[in-house]
Amino acid sequence: MTAKMIRWAAAALAAGIALTTTVASAEEKAQEFPLLKPTRQEWSFAGIFGRYDQAQLQRGYQVYKDVCSSCHSMKLVKFRNLADEGGPGFSEDAVKVLAATYAIEDGPNDVGEMFERPRLPSDPFPSPFANDNAARAANGGALPPDMSLLAKARAVHRGFPWFVFDMFWPYQEQGPDYIASLLTGYQDPPEGVEVPEGTYYNPHFINGISLRMPPPLDDDLVEYSDGTPQTKEQYAQDVSAFLMWAAEPHLDARKELGLKVMLYLIIFAGILYFVKRQVWRGVPH
Repeated sequence: MTAKMIRWAAAALAAGIALTTTVASAEEKAQEFPLLKPTRQEWSFAGIFGRYDQAQLQRGYQVYKDVCSSCHSMKLVKFRNLADEGGPGFSEDAVKVLAATYAIEDGPNDVGEMFERPRLPSDPFPSPFANDNAARAANGGALPPDMSLLAKARAVHRGFPWFVFDMFWPYQEQGPDYIASLLTGYQDPPEGVEVPEGTYYNPHFINGISLRMPPPLDDDLVEYSDGTPQTKEQYAQDVSAFLMWAAEPHLDARKELGLKVMLYLIIFAGILYFVKRQVWRGVPH
C-alpha cells in the first residue's frame, strides 16, 4: 500500500469517526432530561417577602417520617433543628419525645463495648440502612439519595428568557418545583417507549426516562390532623417545602436581614444626597 493510499484510508476513517460522533451528539441533544420541565408551584417562601409556612413544614416532616424515611436518609439534619426559629416550630419537649422513639449505637462504655441508647435532640435523623451497600442491595442496585440538601441539588435550571426575569424578581424554587413534579409525575410510558425492567416511567426525572423508585405517594396515605386535604398533590407540596427548609433552614432570617440592609442603604443614600446638596449649595460648579 502506497503512502497516498494510507493517507486516503486515514482520512476516510477520521471522517467516519466524526460522522458517528455528530450523530451521537445529535441523539443526546434530542434526548435531554428532564423530558418535561417542572411545573411551577405556589410557595409561601417564594419571593423576597416569602416565609416558610410552619404548619406546612410540620405536615412535610410527617410525610417524610411516614413515607420517605423508609428509604431516604437526612444525615445533616438533627432532631433539635425541628425546634429552630424559622423551622417547623416543634417544642423542645416534642423534639425530645420524637428523638427518643429511635435508637442509636453509642460507645464504647467503660468496659469498651458499644451499646444502644435512645436518640437525643442533638442526634441526627436515623438512616434506614447501615451503609450505602446495604441501601443498594435493598433497592435493586440504586442508591436512594440523602435528602438533607436534595431541594438544592436537584434544581432544574430555567432557560432564556426566564433567567433574565429571575434577576429582577428572585426565583430559587426550582428544587421544590422539581421534587413536587417528580412525586406526582408518574405515568404509563407513551406508545413505542420501552423502560428498563424494574423501573417506572416519569418524564420529570432529571437523569433519564425512568427511575427505580416506585410511586411513593397516594391519596389518604398520611393522616393529617389539621384538616388539610389528604391528596397526593398536597403531600408532594408539603414534603417538598420541608425539604427546602432542610436545605436552607435560615431562609427567613436571611430575607429579613436582606430587607433591613436594603432599607438602610436607601435611607443612607438619601442622607448622602441631602448632605451633598447642603455642602455644595451656592458653590458654582
